[in-house]
Amino acid sequence: QVQLVESGGGLVQPGGSLRLSCAASGSIFSINAMGWYRQAPGKERELVADITSGGATNYADSAKGRLAISRDNAKKAAYLQIDSLKPEDTAVYYCNADVTRIPGYTRTYWGQGTQVTVSS
Repeated sequence: QVQLVESGGGLVQPGGSLRLSCAASGSIFSINAMGWYRQAPGKERELVADITSGGATNYADSAKGRLAISRDNAKKAAYLQIDSLKPEDTAVYYCNADVTRIPGYTRTYWGQGTQVTVSS
């Protein structure tokens, strides 16, 4: 079994910063891409950013400049730094990972999400 657990969300004032963490655990042979998605109230889940095991990153246009994704392969973890938070960043943030449990068998796992609320 594989689990992804997000942490670091909360209530933040506009202009503040947060660092979200995602930790993978369980029977894992390797982790390929890891990503962060968010789902705002009444909207569909959307990609924020993803990162390969080699560190190559990809950002949604809306995320460029204020958000930074990183990972620690040894810890099986990914992070999302969000600066200059805006009310429109309010959403549930989800982590996902393409996990290989047995060589040749890879699937995508999702965490339960962490709420980020930006409000004064």
